[in-house]
Amino acid sequence: WITGEAARADVQRWRARSSAILTGSGTVLADNPFLTARLPADEDHARPLRVVLDRRLCTPAGSHVLDGAAPTLVLHAAAASCGDDRYAHAELATVAEQGGALDLPALLALLAARGCNEVHVEAGPTLCGALFEAGLADELLLYVAPVLLGDAARPLLKLPRLADMAGRWKLRVADQRMLGQDMRLRLRPVH
Repeated sequence: WITGEAARADVQRWRARSSAILTGSGTVLADNPFLTARLPADEDHARPLRVVLDRRLCTPAGSHVLDGAAPTLVLHAAAASCGDDRYAHAELATVAEQGGALDLPALLALLAARGCNEVHVEAGPTLCGALFEAGLADELLLYVAPVLLGDAARPLLKLPRLADMAGRWKLRVADQRMLGQDMRLRLRPVH
């Protein structure tokens, strides 16, 4: 683990308070996450909707997000098709494409129409960067552990290269707190 037990427990509480947990197919392929809120038995909570952006319907059979443990919505492009039953425990829905990717404002509108008012994103740098760059991220929740991963570690967000410091992405600290040896930062974009 990168972070300690207290930070990992905190993530579960943030998951539990959300309406939906969103990820991309790349994260499913790389990490095979459960995307469920795992809280102690005495903490009552709703099961957030798991949402997987899978433009080409390539989520492998046996992936945890397809296990039926929580309601799951797989969003894909209209041209994608699946001829097997691996999505038997998930709902499939089509989202328009824009520039070779799923249309992010359209998918958020679809989730809003389903009553999802807080979407928790746990994804890789491409999806997280696209949401941030499009102004669709209200807040970043970062956990900082006292470890170094080196220069080959994956980036947090994939964003366009800066031409100069005037183009930097500004954030405001909404909250910071220690969770064991780790720090949790809640940051909000400054527009």
